[in-house]
Amino acid sequence: MRVAIVHYWFVGMRGGEKVVEALIRLYPEADLFTHVIDPAAVSQTILSRPITTSFIQSLPRAAKYYRQYLPLMPLACEQLDLRGYDLVISSESGPAKGVIPPPEALHVCYCHSPMRYLWNMYHEYREESGLLTRLLMPPLAHYLRNWDALSATRVDHFIANSTTVAHRVERYYRRSADVVHPPVAADAFSIAPPEEIGDYYLMVGELVGYKRPDLAIDAFNASGKKLVVIGGGSNLDAIAKRAGPTVSVLGPQPFDVLRRHYSQCRALIFPGEEDFGIVPLEAMASGRPVIAFRRGGATETVVENETGVFFDTQTVEALSEAIARFERMEFSPERIRAHALGFGEERFLREMREKIDSYFAARAVKR
Repeated sequence: MRVAIVHYWFVGMRGGEKVVEALIRLYPEADLFTHVIDPAAVSQTILSRPITTSFIQSLPRAAKYYRQYLPLMPLACEQLDLRGYDLVISSESGPAKGVIPPPEALHVCYCHSPMRYLWNMYHEYREESGLLTRLLMPPLAHYLRNWDALSATRVDHFIANSTTVAHRVERYYRRSADVVHPPVAADAFSIAPPEEIGDYYLMVGELVGYKRPDLAIDAFNASGKKLVVIGGGSNLDAIAKRAGPTVSVLGPQPFDVLRRHYSQCRALIFPGEEDFGIVPLEAMASGRPVIAFRRGGATETVVENETGVFFDTQTVEALSEAIARFERMEFSPERIRAHALGFGEERFLREMREKIDSYFAARAVKR
């Protein structure tokens, strides 16, 4: 069986790229297709497979300014030649599922989310953009939405990374989706001895608006408690300026530093709404509780009062109250880690194999 894996772009190693790595382990002979790749930014697992790029790769400074070429990506998707493949897996949160699969191929879309900047977070992205982007977004987003919805008809089966995303697939594409949670490398993390637990809280992630780092900063500025923030992103400088004397903004850090902070923090602060959210599970794999906003993927991974606590509104008062409530409770690091282990890669590979095999079986019955 010839397998093609289509991913929107390879310019870093975030959750989507980790899913592709796992899919390569599931289908080790698969070929990869993408718009843009920066070889220095991706893993050897990805580089070990043949990679075909769209014409976006040849445009000026595409590896850095790939987002500026988004209006061209529908056309670029449709130029990728997938003739001869039996299984096409598109990894979607950017333009990937819009490829034209061969008539005989099974096309499965693993959806991290319908494009947030077109659908559920369009107004937030536009509001945070510069003047020129704000002016251009309405007509371009309208065109891209129409293509995105139309391209959903080229998919035989959707698999969403969370129930939250499955609801978006139904809302925007009018398609049902099975749910397979993405893999978490839980074995890469470990529980620290009690004497090594610090007196700080931790926030990890890209520092962009929808992840609400501003909320975490403001809450800890007000309380005077210690917060460590790890991550880059477009708002890094603004967040660093916003931080008070008890907040340390470290920027991007090597994995060893991140892993140590996970295992030694009092708890992870997770104030945004995510599609799924790998970060809370990495913290839980380190035996640490999570204080999360009760929306999105966190509601599917955090067990209230067992692996963490929730707050219901994105306000300083609600987050501060959740922290105070957390500090009156006790949590078992071993129980928290055991919960996170249930989201490991073996489970992902097994469930993906079962889903795809069932799709092939159903297709055979119809024929």
